[in-house]
Amino acid sequence: MKIVGLMSGTSYDGVDVAVGEFTLDGDTLRLRPLGHRELAYPDDLRAQIEALLPPAATTIEAVCRLDNRLGEVFAEAAAVGVELAGGAVDAVVSHGQTVFHWVEAGRARGTLQLGAPARVAARVGVPVLHDLRSADVAAGGQGAPLVPAFDALLLDAAAGPRAALNLGGIANLTVVAPGGQVLGYDVGPANALLDAAARRFLGRACDVDGARAAAGRVHGALLDRLLAEPYYAASPPKSTGKELFHGGYLDAALAALGEPVAADDVLATLTELTARTVADACDRHRVTEVVAAGGGVRNPTLRARLAALGAGRWRLRTTDELGIPAQAKEAYAFALLGWLSWHGLPGAVPSVTGASRAAVLGSWTSAGPPFGTPTPTPPRRLTVAS
Repeated sequence: MKIVGLMSGTSYDGVDVAVGEFTLDGDTLRLRPLGHRELAYPDDLRAQIEALLPPAATTIEAVCRLDNRLGEVFAEAAAVGVELAGGAVDAVVSHGQTVFHWVEAGRARGTLQLGAPARVAARVGVPVLHDLRSADVAAGGQGAPLVPAFDALLLDAAAGPRAALNLGGIANLTVVAPGGQVLGYDVGPANALLDAAARRFLGRACDVDGARAAAGRVHGALLDRLLAEPYYAASPPKSTGKELFHGGYLDAALAALGEPVAADDVLATLTELTARTVADACDRHRVTEVVAAGGGVRNPTLRARLAALGAGRWRLRTTDELGIPAQAKEAYAFALLGWLSWHGLPGAVPSVTGASRAAVLGSWTSAGPPFGTPTPTPPRRLTVAS
């Protein structure tokens, strides 16, 4: 079965497209990667998304316009996926763009991803799975992270406690260990605050290669203030996003210091914040290896700091060494979730999300009769039975 996975994360910089061919062999699911591509959002679309995200106010009209524009972008991305697959696929999984993840008193109450799946189905002519998080939220879960289902199948727990790390806008961790339940949660910001600082101080979308952070010094007082965030001390299951870690959050932390901080020092401090919170989580679970993926892997300054903090306790490597391109891991993971949902199998892991049951994820938008159902002759009239 060939499935296209589409993923746009909290960094809202573009769509990751990945195509996998899945074959079940006994109790082993074999994934053959068929290709991946990154499609960047144009600057005006990024601005349109940013204008709608919390803590900004918005309108239903703005939501509707963005939903349909994103649908066109995801439709184009799905078409690219079909090309990568050689011209035909069985399904598309479109995560959409998260614009709000509603967490209140530690409990997820709802979540919203935009991306007009009907536009995707109309473009490629196959069923599209979307709204992947809501079923887990309805079962009492956080709705995030969902990638641990993929990590748990990919990592060999028998090899000892190991962690899969994703460095997107938010850093999230999956931990597997011999005889233990799969654990996973959002650790805290990865690129979210770094990108906010780059936009504020550099006028750029990001600090390319962490170069400016490498030129700066960690500001101790700012780091202490950031590390005092209560989210880090909260016990899992837990999830977060730009509802908490946004530009205004950084502005408030800087204003509370009462003294200016150089741009490079802010970036160095935020890099240290991400590295420190991730390393603390890895140490807490006594892992021996961390397998990383996501956009943050391309930041050599962040990677070097993580490797230094783990030295002597855990080894840092990337999913490329396991055959999964680090930049496309989440897209491949959502393709896997599509395979599971197609077969009526749960994709959420209750020990990760805190749900009362393992939910089959997503809703299907059909491009015609679902799952090959024969098409009847169109009726010519309707009668009402008594």
